[in-house]
Amino acid sequence: MAKQNTIAKGRLWKEIVRHRSIYAIMLIPVVYYIIFKYVPIWNGQIAFKDFSARKGVWGSAWCGLDNFKQFFSSFYFWDLLRNTLFYSFGKLLISVPLSIILAVVLYESPRKYLRPIVQTLSYLPHFLSWVIIYGVLLALLAPGDGVVNDIIKMFGGHPIDFLTNTETFPWIVLLSDAWKEMGWSAIIFIAALMGIDPSLYEAAMVEGATAVQRTWYITLPSIKPVIATVVLLRLGTILDAGFNQMFMLYSVPVYDVADIIDTWVYRQGLLEFQFSLATAVGVFKGIIGMCLVLVSNKLVKKISDTTIL
Repeated sequence: MAKQNTIAKGRLWKEIVRHRSIYAIMLIPVVYYIIFKYVPIWNGQIAFKDFSARKGVWGSAWCGLDNFKQFFSSFYFWDLLRNTLFYSFGKLLISVPLSIILAVVLYESPRKYLRPIVQTLSYLPHFLSWVIIYGVLLALLAPGDGVVNDIIKMFGGHPIDFLTNTETFPWIVLLSDAWKEMGWSAIIFIAALMGIDPSLYEAAMVEGATAVQRTWYITLPSIKPVIATVVLLRLGTILDAGFNQMFMLYSVPVYDVADIIDTWVYRQGLLEFQFSLATAVGVFKGIIGMCLVLVSNKLVKKISDTTIL
């Protein structure tokens, strides 16, 4: 038995040496996940401690669920939860349909030479940081010399401060996110469309089906499993409403409609050095996300016979 184990280990080592370039490439993401994903899980125990940087993770005293109680009893808890869910579901309901429409339009376009141009222009904003996007929005929507307000004043209207108005701010957040991510999200749907059997469209055209009918009865049902998978993955992060975007766009006048869980954690956990409280909120978000993934996975499996778990 010992001899067989030695032979097996020798073969394994030879295979590793043989494919060393592949293992070297794989090492980078493995190290990344260990450092930034699994180690923080172990340190997540400070959510149940009165953490002190001087005492460290091990030396800090246990406090049970006090940090969770502090968050749940906060005056802002329900407003934070409402805003977070509003922006998360709003982005899901706007971005996914727009991405599907863009993918279908590009796939069905008779002018093949326009596809790469339009696709490149549509997913280019994805690579821009929210700092740059904020500068673009400010140039367009500034109340003094913004392009949009210049047009409004040209027709005799009064300028609107879109970014500090509680009525317009939520729409700026939702639409700017859709514009930034729509093209990038459409890539996966375009890939799914490429896998549809062309003979289905040919048969439908012989039967006299219009372009709309072909899209409704062939295209959308064919990519339904992909749509279900994308929605399922997005539901798992439903409490992540986009910290980077909100941090750049929001200001004190719109706190009531702009403050989300992540921005509150940033102020309380980092600026106020309440690390235990911030970690407790992170644990809360993780538990909610896991429950949503499990529940939505079962629902999606019943609807489209597709599952990722």
